[in-house]
Amino acid sequence: MTDQALDPLPAHPADDAPPAPVVRPARAPEERTAPVADTLPPDLPGFVGRERELAELRAEISRPGLGASRSKHPDRARVLLVVGRPGVGRTAMAVHLAHQLASRYPDGRFFLRLTGEGGEPIPAEQTTATLLRAVTGRAGGNTEAGEDPPAGENAPTAAPATAGPGWPAPPRPVPPEADPAAALREAFAGRRMLVVLDDVTDAGQLAGVLPEAAGSLVLVTSGGPLPGIADARPSTLGGLDTAAGVALLGQSLGDIRLTNDPRGAEALVQEAAGHPTALRLVGAWLAAQPRLALSEAAVRLRSASAGAFPAARATDGLAPPELVAKAASRTPAGRGAKPGPVTDPPAPPTAPGELVRAFRLVYEALPDTAARMLRLLVLAPAGLVDAQAASALAGCSVPAAQGTLEDFVAGGLLTAGPEEGQYRLPGCLEPLLRGLVDSRDRPEDVRLARARMLERTVRLLLSCRAALGGEAPADGLPRTLRFASPSVAADWLASRLPALMSAARTAVADGELDTLARRLVAALVRALVDAPAAFPALAERYDLHRLVLDIAERRGLHREKAAALINLADLDAESGRPQDALEKYRQALGAARTSGDTEAEGRVLEALGGTYLALRDLPRASDWFGRALALRQARGELGHQARLHARIGSVLTHLGRYGPALREWRSAVGVYRRLGDLPSQARALTEAARVQEYAGHPEDALRTCRDALYWARQAGERRLEAAVLLRLADALDRLGDSGGAGLQRAAARRLFRPGEFPAF
Repeated sequence: MTDQALDPLPAHPADDAPPAPVVRPARAPEERTAPVADTLPPDLPGFVGRERELAELRAEISRPGLGASRSKHPDRARVLLVVGRPGVGRTAMAVHLAHQLASRYPDGRFFLRLTGEGGEPIPAEQTTATLLRAVTGRAGGNTEAGEDPPAGENAPTAAPATAGPGWPAPPRPVPPEADPAAALREAFAGRRMLVVLDDVTDAGQLAGVLPEAAGSLVLVTSGGPLPGIADARPSTLGGLDTAAGVALLGQSLGDIRLTNDPRGAEALVQEAAGHPTALRLVGAWLAAQPRLALSEAAVRLRSASAGAFPAARATDGLAPPELVAKAASRTPAGRGAKPGPVTDPPAPPTAPGELVRAFRLVYEALPDTAARMLRLLVLAPAGLVDAQAASALAGCSVPAAQGTLEDFVAGGLLTAGPEEGQYRLPGCLEPLLRGLVDSRDRPEDVRLARARMLERTVRLLLSCRAALGGEAPADGLPRTLRFASPSVAADWLASRLPALMSAARTAVADGELDTLARRLVAALVRALVDAPAAFPALAERYDLHRLVLDIAERRGLHREKAAALINLADLDAESGRPQDALEKYRQALGAARTSGDTEAEGRVLEALGGTYLALRDLPRASDWFGRALALRQARGELGHQARLHARIGSVLTHLGRYGPALREWRSAVGVYRRLGDLPSQARALTEAARVQEYAGHPEDALRTCRDALYWARQAGERRLEAAVLLRLADALDRLGDSGGAGLQRAAARRLFRPGEFPAF
């Protein structure tokens, strides 16, 4: 039913983005030896032009702020704002400048994107939490134990509870702070850090995020001005100047071709209005046509239609708008955030005319099969694609897909992704391709392509889980879907996690692929359970169970709803949110009773008792454990009965109700005897002896300890026998027999190996 057993006792990249980043340690000046956090993407190879804009931004760092004379924010970190149209290179320039300035900020360099996968703005509180996590070095872990039982396509997924290498995923929450903004201000105090906040759509996204201590620098990129940010003079990017545009063309065409036709090169740059992405597309297209003159290419670009491609439908024709909006607006780990009103996803920015003409020129030169694959790549989750995904989308072989993807990279239609073999679709091309999908591909063909991709993803996840667990791959699994070792599988899961989460959200939002969506979520949860212990999967697993809950509520599947609510409540309880856990457990109890699932009902009743136990509300804990015991007795489940007798006995002991506690422990002993579980019988007898001691009956405790010692020896467990001997020594001490107690302790020490401790 769940990922873990209940503990019995409490105790889209920016449209102009450079290739994906890697997380690598950086070092401060030589006098510092501690590694410095650095999540900046790598600098764009062959960056050209923008000398004037870069110089102005560097000068802006030391220039007095607009509010300095009015004593407004005199000590706040400097904020630099870079704005520009899609594909013009604002992210590339911000990252390039960040690398130039990195040595000035020895305490850390960070990159965060403030637009989610669906184009929705990331709220300020999530950005604050993510940045706080990065600055302070805290990370959630996969701390829960246990296994996921098999789940068929109608079985509930299990569980309690971001991203691997690559462009930073949408911000993930961290354990709640009393005031995250205040904690972030404290973390920045007295330190020199550089933060790049990419693709900001509204100044409200930066509330509480900007450091209020001097010495740090924040680079903000946006599609337009952001009124409300004090002392930020926007640097607006237009097209490249002619010399820089020609240099950019030269990276694709070489110097000889430019030298032979300098006028044609300049004309081509002017026709593209110096737009960097348009020039890269045209340059790659020309490189594949060595006989075509540059002047002729300029004529063709001029004659290409600048009319917009057909607009993409709001949901790609794949899901109801309200479901897409709900999936896009969800807080990634559900840290108590309340969803806002359902709205349509934000419309993508309109592509500039010169970019449309350049893309049309390149796209119409593609073979039909390649053009179809390129269109369908917009279905790839999180804008990341590899040969497996492309093969499934296009319905071709993996080698053929790999070759076509490499051609797209050479043609400027894709960029290198965060890992070898991964590619990224430039964000500025997505609206164009989505319009083409809607106008040239039938909805049923698009749905089939997405279903093939999801099915391939499920098979990869099952193979990944098998590799992580050291199991043999399934019979008949193609070699291309197998993992060579557990480490290779773990690396794949880490690098693909943002895309896998996006695939799960999109599949659930689809509304027509629920069977595949449920299989995908189940496979992903199980892979995360079997991932290495340090794998940070807590937030993702919470989000996955929220997705299962969405499907269950939409389809009226009460059993799946109960399972999802149990999983979410388990995660809430583990994360220190017991009140949230209690609410979800109660909802799960109603769903379990509606579906007649007594197994889930028993699980919830015991979980409620455990939560009240964690809250130190012992009477309620005992009451809920008693209800769970009654249900388990009605079902004839001896193992559950014995455990619940023990839990009730433990609670009653803490309440000082020794008589009822002793009866519960004796009942546990009797059930363990029926089960033939000698070690557990010995442990329960020892606990019963403890209760007798507390009740003031040391002679009875001594007899019970001797019974426990007999059964421990019958079980043949050395450490258990030693633990019972220590309990027996305590009983003898209470009776005043210190000599006998010493003999028992000496016997216990002989049973322990160096460094060992009692079994309980």
